[in-house]
Amino acid sequence: MERLSRRSFVKIAGGAAGAAALAAAPPIARAAVGEEVAQPTHPKSRVPEEPLVAYVRDAERGEVTVTAGTTEHTYQDKTLVKRLLRASGRKGVS
Repeated sequence: MERLSRRSFVKIAGGAAGAAALAAAPPIARAAVGEEVAQPTHPKSRVPEEPLVAYVRDAERGEVTVTAGTTEHTYQDKTLVKRLLRASGRKGVS
């Protein structure tokens, strides 16, 4: 298997850009508690040149890492982690 560059990984992972947008603003994610569950949709636009990607680093601790371009930031946001896990179809943490 060929090795992926960070840029190609980001392009491939562009589908996570919508969920990752919440990670860029943790107060917005916290405010979303108790609101409707995210609804699946079909993208209406192309993947951005440098999409925003979030990945759960440690579900137990509620750590999520957000990458955009060459920057990377890690946040602790248990609510966002639960929403990302639910959106991915994985079981949440206990």
